[in-house]
Amino acid sequence: MLDVPISLHCWQGDDVVGFEDPSRGLSGGIMATGNYPGKARSAAELRSDLDQAYRLLPGNHRLNLHAIYGDSDKLLDRNDWQPHHFDHWIGWAKENGRGIDFNPTFFSHPMADSGFTLASLDGTVRDFWIEHGINSRKIGAHIGHELGNPCVTNFWIPDGYKDSPADRARHRQLLIESLDTVFGAEIPHAASNLDAVECKLFGLGSESYVVGSHEFYMGYATSRQKILCLDAGHFHPTEVISDKISAVMPYVPGLLLHVSRGVRWDSDHVVTFSDELQAIMQELVRGDYLSQTHIGLDFFDASINRIAAWVIGTRNALKALLMALLEPADKLRQMEQDGDFTGRLALLEELKMMPFHAVWDMVCHQQNVPVGIDFMAEIKAYESAVLSKRN
Repeated sequence: MLDVPISLHCWQGDDVVGFEDPSRGLSGGIMATGNYPGKARSAAELRSDLDQAYRLLPGNHRLNLHAIYGDSDKLLDRNDWQPHHFDHWIGWAKENGRGIDFNPTFFSHPMADSGFTLASLDGTVRDFWIEHGINSRKIGAHIGHELGNPCVTNFWIPDGYKDSPADRARHRQLLIESLDTVFGAEIPHAASNLDAVECKLFGLGSESYVVGSHEFYMGYATSRQKILCLDAGHFHPTEVISDKISAVMPYVPGLLLHVSRGVRWDSDHVVTFSDELQAIMQELVRGDYLSQTHIGLDFFDASINRIAAWVIGTRNALKALLMALLEPADKLRQMEQDGDFTGRLALLEELKMMPFHAVWDMVCHQQNVPVGIDFMAEIKAYESAVLSKRN
């Protein structure tokens, strides 16, 4: 478990506002609800908050960074961000021995107000976002090269219609052409960047039609051999991604998981220790997919302490992973191959009462991080000393 890094998402720390133009409201299917005090207002504050979260987690984990979180003393527009604007993040990562993953930001910008970016019917809009996509890959490659640790650069776009469109095919053809242009561009240190594409079923403002559906990106990732991103909150409430892992792995070079929790509609709630979370980790271990999988978190809750949200979600992901690793997978597999389905069921049920928590507590103790709920005392102390001072 300690050898598997989880990529913590920066956008939980400030409600997906970023530092490009904090006065700009969220748009493009993104909404954070709540007004809990103490959110990060600068890159330095965000790094401080992340440091506090990492201190409460066993293992050494990564950071998942969006393009709007560059570190500059000047107000920059979306396509003004260049690789050097992320050097402070790179220096921080080097000091802490962390890897960084990256995401272009295809939302919260006037050029996305139509609801379309790379799949827009307007060539000027498409060209703007194609440039942003290429710049983002350059930034990802720069980060990966500087850290000596490949950076996963993940593409998600909000493009779609609130109501049923008359022409679904046209936008998808345009998206193919735009993505091919973005990924076809030569970038420095390309080997240090790993391209990923992320699907979605529906969202705010795109309830009836999303251009980048699961089927679209499954076909694109397979034909172009890109990493496929499966987000646990991007499917129908009755649909799970744990069942998809073994179905897609034979066809793509790798998998990126955004571990999240959808509630009723497309949403990103703090990850809990749910049956589906356990099933996701079981599939990764049982299928021997961990070496081909990048695990990241994706949720944003502004109604509770933001550092606690990171810590609770990440610790739950790690607990589920540990539980899967402790499972007698070989024995279960042998029972299944022998047709002993009764024994398989009996053992699976018996495992539910095994004292996994004792192993988890020992790992936390050995890693010098809080055992059990004790992490909340440190979060409360940080809130009192740091977060409460922010206006």
